[in-house]
Amino acid sequence: MAKLKDRTPKVGGRSAAFQLRIHPELHDQLKALTDNDNITLSCWLKELARRELRRRGIEPKG
Repeated sequence: MAKLKDRTPKVGGRSAAFQLRIHPELHDQLKALTDNDNITLSCWLKELARRELRRRGIEPKG
């Protein structure tokens, strides 16, 4: 079964790429978590960022 991906509509073409360097062991932990939830790591990180913006009273744009 395919993993869930972020389906937020894109405006004005492709979204900006964002590189993130993390310790390999942290990556393994996050990958195991998202694999278990059948969601991509990038989608999980974007949702985490959106939740943090909302927690701070900022409505995410995208």
